[in-house]
Amino acid sequence: MPIKLPADLPAFDVLSREGVMVMPESAAEKQDIRPIRIGLLNLMPKKIQTETQFARLIGATPLQIELHLIRMSEHETKNTAADHMEAFYRPFCEVEAEGTKFDGLIITGAPIEHLDFDGVTYWDELKRIFDWTQTHVHSTFGVCWGAMAMINYFHGVPKHMLDHKAFGCIRHRNCAPASPYLRGFSDDMVIPVSRWTELKREEIEAAGLPILIDSDETGPALVEDPEHRALYVFNHFEYDSNTLKEEYDRDVANGTPINVPANYYPDDDPSKQPQNRWRSHAHLLFGNWISEIYLTTPFDMDKIGMASTDWRK
Repeated sequence: MPIKLPADLPAFDVLSREGVMVMPESAAEKQDIRPIRIGLLNLMPKKIQTETQFARLIGATPLQIELHLIRMSEHETKNTAADHMEAFYRPFCEVEAEGTKFDGLIITGAPIEHLDFDGVTYWDELKRIFDWTQTHVHSTFGVCWGAMAMINYFHGVPKHMLDHKAFGCIRHRNCAPASPYLRGFSDDMVIPVSRWTELKREEIEAAGLPILIDSDETGPALVEDPEHRALYVFNHFEYDSNTLKEEYDRDVANGTPINVPANYYPDDDPSKQPQNRWRSHAHLLFGNWISEIYLTTPFDMDKIGMASTDWRK
């Protein structure tokens, strides 16, 4: 089954050209099934690029997915056209007021790593969202800064500033091959990393959280939080082939000191076209997440967020 998107959302044309199965809302409404409802709380400045990246991954499964785009209620984006935000995004306050429930929610990163969490202008609302996920979302997937914020809020695990940017395609190891989220994963893999902060392995372990993917170079990458029905990924499986290049070219153009992203360009030569070596694992991870949601979420959406994580009891 395809992912259901508004036909005029930019991602609809992009994914159609790539061969991803997409379905206009009018056609999806004729199918006599319950689609999986996924929310995307998009905190990134380039909203269209980010929504397309995640739609590509969750749209590759055989299930029908409804993607709902959500924004912070008061924070105004400066990098995405207002008419796009008005047409396709709903503020969280409206979603909350309606009591809408979701099978899954993705909370993206945000380029605000240098700020303390309580220094973020929308931190109070984001904390409310984290609490709301416990009663209105079956499974939450925090990404990069979004993941760091969640693990800090629920478990007090701090982020630490690095003396240089962790930047490039970094080799990681599979620490939990029996995990349903890593079904089909190789023993090791390459993942794009782009951040100025890190989480310490020992502090995550002290919180009692299992580390599913780890790296000697850049630390933990994927952590499971069974108590809060959440996954935390600190790196960027969702990145397009040229995303690291765009970040590198931007910093070079701005005169910002930046190292060439490691293991990204052939021969580490920025004049050469980078090769995507993480796409298959990206599809596996998000496909496995969607599969676990499908297998465990209640058919009756009113039962999402029950005190027991086993809705069948």
